[in-house]
Amino acid sequence: MNKVPPTIQAIEASCCVTVPNKKKNRIYSTWMWVLTFLTYCSYHMSRKPISVVKNVLNQNCSNMTPPVETNNTHWCDWAPFDTEDSATLLGTVDSAFLFTYAAAMFISGFVAERMDLRLFLSVGMILSGCFCAMFGLGYSFKIHMLWYYILAQILSGFVSATGWPGVVTALGNWFGKSKRGLIFGIWNIHTSLGNIVGTLIAASFVTYNWALSFIVPGIIIASLGIIVFFFMVPEPSYIGLPNPNAKIMHQRCSPMPQRRYQPDYDTETQEEHACLLDDDEIQTSYVDKDKEVEARQRTERLDEEKAIGFLQALFIPGVVEFSLCLFFAKLVSYTFLYWLPNYIYHSTTFDAEGSANMSTFFDVGAMIGGVLAGIISDYSGMSATTCTVLLIFAIPMMFIYQAYSYVSLGLNTFLLIVVGILVNGPYSLITTAVSADLGTHESLQGNAKALATVTSVIDGTGSIGAAVGPLIAGPLSAANWNYVFYMLMVSDVIAMLLLTRLVVREVKGRLQQYRQRSHSRF
Repeated sequence: MNKVPPTIQAIEASCCVTVPNKKKNRIYSTWMWVLTFLTYCSYHMSRKPISVVKNVLNQNCSNMTPPVETNNTHWCDWAPFDTEDSATLLGTVDSAFLFTYAAAMFISGFVAERMDLRLFLSVGMILSGCFCAMFGLGYSFKIHMLWYYILAQILSGFVSATGWPGVVTALGNWFGKSKRGLIFGIWNIHTSLGNIVGTLIAASFVTYNWALSFIVPGIIIASLGIIVFFFMVPEPSYIGLPNPNAKIMHQRCSPMPQRRYQPDYDTETQEEHACLLDDDEIQTSYVDKDKEVEARQRTERLDEEKAIGFLQALFIPGVVEFSLCLFFAKLVSYTFLYWLPNYIYHSTTFDAEGSANMSTFFDVGAMIGGVLAGIISDYSGMSATTCTVLLIFAIPMMFIYQAYSYVSLGLNTFLLIVVGILVNGPYSLITTAVSADLGTHESLQGNAKALATVTSVIDGTGSIGAAVGPLIAGPLSAANWNYVFYMLMVSDVIAMLLLTRLVVREVKGRLQQYRQRSHSRF
């Protein structure tokens, strides 16, 4: 089966025959950056509506009388979420998605490495759209059975797990390690942008027809899934370009004579590309008539690599520490994702739509935090230390937000942005640049098929924490919102402590480099 879609084959045949390889690589890598960005943006957009609609479903009507006038047509009338335990029931609905997502994530990485990523992602996106819409159709068909909404979330969680391993692997195949923190940091804005877009779409329908809050995002992600099917190129070798993370065949490598081999790629990957080619191939690799042969040879070498197993992934240095850290970091992030609109609704005078719109400032801060963490990590080369510093500042800032967010609109907005920066920075860095680095760790000897498994192990562990946080937040919020914030602060403390060994190692390594430079001067 040809893994290149017919549309790309047509483009290759008509436009790219005479295009220099350097330019071709730049065009395709940029396109993959944009396509994977939009892809995961749509995944998060489809997950967000439940946190917005929660404000019209989470109504304890047992001791309430309807107001004389109201624009909310769903006042206390939507069983089964109209009882005293409505917050707990909605927490159960959240957890149905999140626990399924976490379990499926471990499977997803293994499947992604063993099938065509283009098909893997497109099918996952189309099904995600269907199951997202399924939840909203519960309103259209007046379904009041709890099991229906739990089933919709279980199915949605299962297919949503296709997203992260798929997009990280596809993008990682196109970019080497140079400035990976910055590239992935900017790219990871898709998470927050998807949250914002999903919130705004859901909020625009929530007060009069919350079915559309789910159906519209479902249509969008399914439509993008079709685009992925026809236009994604997840592996450079499919179109005759080398993978910057491909296996280096040390036994075939020799010093690269510049007069004989002048590839169009940056110096970062020249040695890797040279090692992938025989002497005869080097001489002819960029001759137009041999492009098809060269592409087939690269694909065959890629196919010879074996995907790694779960235990092999755990033995990669740093995977266990970052996985456990992400458990608690994602617990905090997803508790904000699923419960922040509800907290704002109960602690301020905003209505359901206003609370949802206000919560988007957290995602604005999250965008900044992801980019900032990536830049700092690139500059310092100390990803664990970067995460730890941000976690240290996040702990008191959550306390400050909880204590003073009600004072004024301006202060609430400012504190939400700051908390978003500090909470999302570590989460973003670990799930993107750190996962990609560990998935291409030197201990793997350049095995390009390890990336999806490592990503799924790290993010799968984090997703368990993402499921636990909202589940606990439901009953805690019903008792007292202070308890929710205490849980979040304790979680960040634990996340910080789990990185201690890696931080010590990074600091020692940096001090050793400093001493070596000092000695070399004298």
